[in-house]
This record gives sequence, structure tokens and C-alpha cells, in this order.
Amino acid sequence: MQFLLAFIVVGPLIGAAAALLPAPPGLKGKSPGQAVLRHGVTVTGAVLAAAIVLALGFDHGQPSKMQATTDITWIPALDVRIHLGTDGISLPLLVLTALLTFLCALYSYFTMPEGPSPKAFVALILVLESGTLATFAVLDLLLFFLAFETVLIPMYFLIARWGGAGRRPAAWKFILFTLLGSVVMLLGLLLVGLQAGTFDMLALATDNGRGLSLSVQVVAVLAIGIGLAVKTPMWPLHSWLPDAHTAAPTVGSVLLAGVLLKMGTYGFVRILLPIAPDGMLVLAPYLAAFAVVGVVYGSLACLALARPGSKGDLKRLIAYSSVGHMGFVLLGIATMTPTGVNGALFANIAHGLITGLLFFLAGAVKDRYGTADLDTLAGATGAALYGRAPRLGGLLAFAAVASLGLPGLAGFWGEMLALFGAFDPADGLSRPAFLTFMAIGGLGTLLTAAYLLVVVRRVCMGGARPAGEARLADVRGYEFAAWTPLVALTVLAGLWPAVLLGLTDPAVQKLLSGGKA
Repeated sequence: MQFLLAFIVVGPLIGAAAALLPAPPGLKGKSPGQAVLRHGVTVTGAVLAAAIVLALGFDHGQPSKMQATTDITWIPALDVRIHLGTDGISLPLLVLTALLTFLCALYSYFTMPEGPSPKAFVALILVLESGTLATFAVLDLLLFFLAFETVLIPMYFLIARWGGAGRRPAAWKFILFTLLGSVVMLLGLLLVGLQAGTFDMLALATDNGRGLSLSVQVVAVLAIGIGLAVKTPMWPLHSWLPDAHTAAPTVGSVLLAGVLLKMGTYGFVRILLPIAPDGMLVLAPYLAAFAVVGVVYGSLACLALARPGSKGDLKRLIAYSSVGHMGFVLLGIATMTPTGVNGALFANIAHGLITGLLFFLAGAVKDRYGTADLDTLAGATGAALYGRAPRLGGLLAFAAVASLGLPGLAGFWGEMLALFGAFDPADGLSRPAFLTFMAIGGLGTLLTAAYLLVVVRRVCMGGARPAGEARLADVRGYEFAAWTPLVALTVLAGLWPAVLLGLTDPAVQKLLSGGKA
């Protein structure tokens, strides 16, 4: 188990280095480019297989216990350790990251985005995977920061070199926002570590803030929270996200929405809730307020983009929808209750599955029509995907109704539990305030349904295919292979939420009780 977790974190880095080497003559296939893309599929597939074996070997009877741990001294002077481990909170995120990266590598093997050498593309994807997996596996504050930062440069280059129109400004905006947030976060992490005398996240969680004064906790939550909120992204620190998603290649958008945004919310749960609980108690109402404003703002922005004549971009609309969905995650965390935090963690996974699928589908629509502009897609009679590419249209409608929170699909449970958590927040939080936040969040769910149904009506429905017009290519074999796991897991998590909640709930209970099982 220790070896598996270490391999999951380090394996993609070794694969990235190997991707830059010349391919052996017997493995080149039709071209060196095809060989390196096949290498990316192989490495990410091996990491996914290791993650599945890790999940199967995980002691599901003790999900609150940190398992598969490695603890090695790295910098003795600062007491920084190479400390890895996984529990019921991080395990689903590890598996989700490995799955989405493998599906992106598989998709890219058949549809490589236009840009420079495939070698650099595959190497960047693998470095991105390694940094994301490390973020969810490390148990040292400084290692967490290093892993958190590792993903920035690969994503910058994926947007700037393989993106579409406006890719360079979008990439610069992404890197500047996230780097500035990270500088503030580093100061907060150093404050906590130096004041407490350790950077070990397990020791700090067990101490539960007793070694930190209230003022230190408030400053730490504010500083660390800003860095995490930029990555989440929380309104009003979200403005880099729509540009990045619009310009990024399809697989870049899938990874950005599916796993990178989760790094921010994971940090709130893993670091701030257990390490600085009193500081969180002070600032939680403000976090909840920003969260529900983000829910409504994201939904209204999507409605504006979906309106006829607005020249809205389908990928940009999905990006704004992420602002709203991640608002529910932050609201659940702000309640500081097991119900709310479990809802936040469930919504994290659901958003990764559903929004990852949505970006895959948006990329497929753009490939077929040559544009993602909603007005162009709708035209005079609607894109009519139901009639021209029925499987593609059906999948887009499925992803849309999953995203709006239809009961029986994954999008429902997380947002419902976050609202339930706001109905009865933790002791010390104002219940009238959180009831107000719950009501505003409930309004956001109605707005979410409104804009997604408008998108389905405009893109999927419409007049019959004109006589003589060529039929669109429907779902291709490799697309079916890349999308089927996301559809199946969305249904599974919706019908059997205990799969996730059985893992997260004991770990959350221990986290919020100061390390007591």
C-alpha cells in the first residue's frame, strides 16, 4: 500500500521524463508523435490501475484512519517530512484524478489538439497529474504548497501553446491570479507552522488549534483561504476561470474543472477546518456569503450567455456554471457540520465527473460545427443534435440534467446536503444568517435548472435536418470509451451515494472532532 501510493504520486513524473526521451525503434509505430501519445496512455493507465488497487486494498472499515503512509525526514532543520497518506477524504479525489487524466490521455491519442510537439504535451499532462495527486496525498504543509504550485506551470503552457483564440492573455491571467494567491497562502502556511512548531498536518489536526491563538488562527484562515479561494474559484476571485476554460484545449478544460478546482476546496477541508477551527468559526459566515453570491452570480452569468443574441460560448457558459457549483461546495464547508462538509466532498466528486463530461461534449460539438458559439449553433432552427447526432445530443442532455441536480444522479446529493448543513450550522454560527444563505442557495438551484434547460433546448432541439445536408458524425468509438466511465459513475453515485458517503463521513467526523475517531 505504501509503495502503491508513492508510485501513484511519483510515477507520472518518471513518465514525464521518459516522454521527452527518443522512443525506442520498436515502439515508434507510425510516427514518434503517435509513440509518445501511446506512452501517455500507458503511464496514466498504470497510475489509474494502481489507484484502483489502492482503493480496493483500502481498509473500508476504518476510513477515518490515515492509510498507506510514508513518513521520511526531508529537511530536519524545519522539521519538513516527506509524509504521504490517504483516508476517506482524499482517496476519492486520488481515484478521480487518475481516472480523468487517463481519459484525457486516451482522448488525446485520437484527437491531439493543434500545437507544438506531442512530446511536450504528454510530459506536461503527466507533470500536472503528479502535482495534483501529490496535493491530495501529502501530509506536510510545505509539501502541500509545493504540490499545489507544481500544477500551475503545466496548465499555463497547455493553455498558452495548445489553446484556441485568446489563449495567451487567458494563460497569463490564470498564472498571475493563482501565483498571487499562492504567495499569500504561503505566508499563512508559514505562520501556522512556525507558531505551532511543526508543519505536520496530522499533528496540527490532532492539536485542533489549541497551540494557536485566536488572532493567529484568523490571520492564517484569511491568508491561506485567499490562496485556496483563487484556485476554487470563489467569487469575486473567479475572473481568470472563464477565459482559461474558453481558451484551453478540451483536455485542458476537463482537467482544470475536474481536478484542479478541487485542490482549493480540499485545502479548506484538510487544512483550515481541523487546524484553525476557531479562526474558521469567525470567518465562516463571510465564506458562506461569498459562496452563495457565487452561486447566484454564476447562474445569472450563464443565463445571460444562453440568451439568444448574446454570442455566448458553450465552454464559457460551462465555466461560469463551475463558479456556481463550487459555491455550493464552499457553503457546505462554511457550515462546519458533518452534513455540510460531507455534502461539499460529495459535490466535489460529482462536479468533477459531470463537468468533465460536459467539457468533453462541448469539445466534440465544437469539433463538428467548428464553433462553440451558442447563437451560431442554434441558428434558425436549432443545432438539432437529437436529429443530426442523436447519441451526442442525448449525452449532452444527460450531462445537463445531471449538472442541474436531478435526483438519482450525482449532482443532487452534494448540493442538497450542503443546503441541509446550512439549515443547522455548527454551534457558534448564526442560524438566521445561514438560513438566509440556504434560501439564496435554493434560488441558485432554480436558476441552474433554467440556464441548462435553455442550453439543451437551443443546442439539442430544433427543426429537422434539411434535405441534402450531411449528417453529423455521432459519438465515435474513442469518445464512447472516454465518456462511458463518467456517465456510469454519475449514475452510480446518484443511485448509491453511500459509496462515497461511507468513505467520507467517518473521516469528516474525526476531522471536526479534533482527531478523535
